[in-house]
Amino acid sequence: MKRRWAEWRRRLCGRAHTVHVFLELDDPYSYLLAQHLAEFRNHYAIELRIYVTQALGDEYRPHAELLAEYSKMDCDRLARELGLPFLDKGRAPPVEHRRALIEVLAASENSASFEDDVLQTLRLYWRGDAEAAARRIGSIDTRGQGAAMLQRNQDLLARMGHYNAATLYYGGEWYWGVDRLHYLAERLDTLGLGRDQASAVQLASIRQISRISLPVSPPDAARKLPALELFFSFRSPYAYLALQRTFEIADAFGLVLRVRPVLPMVMRGLQLPASKLLYIGSDATREAQRLQVPFGRFSDPTGVGVERCLATYAYACEEKKARDFLLRASRAIWAEGVDVATDAGLRRVTDACGLFWPDVKAALRDDGWRRMAAENRESMMESGCWGVPTLRLGDFTVWGQDRLWLLVRHIEEQCDTGDGILV
Repeated sequence: MKRRWAEWRRRLCGRAHTVHVFLELDDPYSYLLAQHLAEFRNHYAIELRIYVTQALGDEYRPHAELLAEYSKMDCDRLARELGLPFLDKGRAPPVEHRRALIEVLAASENSASFEDDVLQTLRLYWRGDAEAAARRIGSIDTRGQGAAMLQRNQDLLARMGHYNAATLYYGGEWYWGVDRLHYLAERLDTLGLGRDQASAVQLASIRQISRISLPVSPPDAARKLPALELFFSFRSPYAYLALQRTFEIADAFGLVLRVRPVLPMVMRGLQLPASKLLYIGSDATREAQRLQVPFGRFSDPTGVGVERCLATYAYACEEKKARDFLLRASRAIWAEGVDVATDAGLRRVTDACGLFWPDVKAALRDDGWRRMAAENRESMMESGCWGVPTLRLGDFTVWGQDRLWLLVRHIEEQCDTGDGILV
């Protein structure tokens, strides 16, 4: 309905199909997205408007120092899968030229070549090409135009309702990075704006690389692999979306799966701004529909609800019913609107798992789960991640439910004995 309303307004006002793109020079996800924009612009009958900005404050990026390190590692993996160069001309981007490069872009902001200038600048920056950066800068006179441009576009980003770079906005919806570009492509296809499919090779590759094909029986080589760890929060919709699929991956490869619950960020003193909560809600809804996971009728367990689930999980582990409890409790919270902070709500879950309610009540009086959650959080942070779902296999760590395919690729590589395709 929102999409039909947006299209009706666009037609009424006689506006073009306009896609707004917010990119940040320091953001490697902006670089990966930018490498697909030229083809995207040519394939669809749209008007593309690019804004060079910076993401909003630290309250939107908890543990920004960890994010900076993780994002480079994550984008390096993505770039290899997408066939894009990444830091191939240097071990780090030429940060010493950052300010001057932004001034160069500000100077060309109103020119016809601005879009191409942005894409070229992001490319040389994230290829680590210091020599090309120096040549591009030349003898530019820096007069503060760059800072003004960043602030102006940051204000626009906030007014439009988002907080992050590497984002696209079209007709009332936001799309983050190459991971969500396919949603916008499908929407534009529905509107009949696509041109020849042969001209969308990169777009097709994004869809292709993230597909998961699991073995029909566990490969023998997987027996030597360590346990797969999933850092999980009952309050995270993304952790819920990852849970069942992570069990399926572990089963397919014969891996031991250790689920390690942690307290949600808001119970660790990290508040989530309203615009971030709204985007997470709408994005998780899209992902749930794509994955065909029940979702939407939820009851926020923050506080007592989370604590009761953690205490019950510790008891369920003793009873060898941890998996059943995790799946049923998560579905109750995110798809059935069950309030697990109440006895009636929690008992509905535990009865379905075959847990004895008087023993559950006794377990709720034991706060041993607090030490478990704290140890899990500390271990997760040591891996360089701060949020859920984080998945770890030995020294390989990925963050996010949309990185399960990268985990599968890694497991396949570890199991590859040269004997052919895994079956």
